[in-house]
Amino acid sequence: MGYAQELLRRMSGFSNFAISFSIICILAGGITSLQLGVSAVGGAAAGIVWPIGVGFSLIVALCMAQVASAFPTAGGLYHWSSILGGRGWGWATAWFNLGGLVFVTAAVNVGAWTLFVNFVGPLAGLDPARVTVTHQVIGVTLITASHALLNHLGIRVTTILTDFSGWWIFVVAVLLTAVMLAGAPSIDVGRLFVFTNYSGPAGGDVWPAHGSLLRMTLLGLMWPIYTVTGFDASAHTSEETMEAARNVPRGILRSVYLSGLFGWAMVASFVVAMPSVADAAGQGANLFPWLMERVAPGALGKALWCGIVIANYLCGLACVTSTSRMVYAFARDGGLPFSSTLKQVSPRWKTPVAAIWVTAALAVASTLYAPAYSTLTTACVILLYVSYVMPTACGCVAIGARWTKMGPFDLGRGLYRLLAAISVTGVLLVVWIGVQPPNDKALTVLIAASGILVASWWLGVRRRFRGPPATAITSAD
Repeated sequence: MGYAQELLRRMSGFSNFAISFSIICILAGGITSLQLGVSAVGGAAAGIVWPIGVGFSLIVALCMAQVASAFPTAGGLYHWSSILGGRGWGWATAWFNLGGLVFVTAAVNVGAWTLFVNFVGPLAGLDPARVTVTHQVIGVTLITASHALLNHLGIRVTTILTDFSGWWIFVVAVLLTAVMLAGAPSIDVGRLFVFTNYSGPAGGDVWPAHGSLLRMTLLGLMWPIYTVTGFDASAHTSEETMEAARNVPRGILRSVYLSGLFGWAMVASFVVAMPSVADAAGQGANLFPWLMERVAPGALGKALWCGIVIANYLCGLACVTSTSRMVYAFARDGGLPFSSTLKQVSPRWKTPVAAIWVTAALAVASTLYAPAYSTLTTACVILLYVSYVMPTACGCVAIGARWTKMGPFDLGRGLYRLLAAISVTGVLLVVWIGVQPPNDKALTVLIAASGILVASWWLGVRRRFRGPPATAITSAD
């Protein structure tokens, strides 16, 4: 690929899987976004909509794994798009991906802070009612700075923690599922397949009132699609992974289907445990805390809350790792301001120290303007999924023509093209879903970002940006 090996290649196949599994973190999106599904179509959000959304994410991941196996480099999406579609396409992919990664990191850490303040802090005498925005800024800054410090100290430290995170998420999710089933008033599996329109006040005004059940079903897809995001982390850590051409695609796919399966059991248990689906939907954004108070109000519930907060903290750590590698890879080719600094690797720690701390600073900065925060976090998922399919779209054209040498993971030309077409079409639907009220301002963000990228490219970047050194299509072998 034309690069010297500067990062320390110490991650095993399990570690590569664990970092994506940690970022997906079903104990984050599966819980904090529960209302996006239930307040749209009720119990069927868990029984039917969840597996459909995860299935789509798996199709996107299969296409990503095919390309990752052939071109296993840090900042993978950017390199893939550059090689398969040209410098300009790669440059745009990098900015979409980087913007999404920064906002995802910010969203996770704000979520971790909010969960800590509301459900763990009171155990130590903290009154959530007295916590201000200033406290949030300080808290998120400390959380993000600790992530940056751990990343600074080397991939060994980060790997130990993300490996632990993988097991922690699994254990806590299984315990939470068991507690929900044990506390259920009855095991009514049938409610998992009942569609009910809870838009408007019936669903706590999570979604504006609308009479179309099909529309509400599509909006409910945001829940699993929001949750199963971040599996590109396995690609971003390619240059720190042993046998990357084999282990990176495995890490991508395992993180998606295991998150999807365990998440399906977990969210289904939430619906079964609800005293009433209608009452639950009416709670809106307070749905999960309301459910926990009814199912596990005592010491066991408090212990589970602590486990959920720890999982969210470790999720943020993995996000900083993934984003900083993207910054490093893009800076290595001169794609960012101050690239000469951002591409430096510490001789002692073998980590991109400047990229790590800049990632932390950008994540904190993106949370400072609270009124725009929800719009930005919605837009980040759109940006990420758009960046996921940009190299896929190029590969669909190049495979069998300019791209003939595959890596160890190979779907075959025909199947890859079919899945690529589904991925690109599906992301267009994701964009439509993501800009519906109350998140319609996300469309403005997306259009503005696209306009700035196009203008910047044609007004000078195309003359300065050299792209990756390897522009010919080669295989991982």
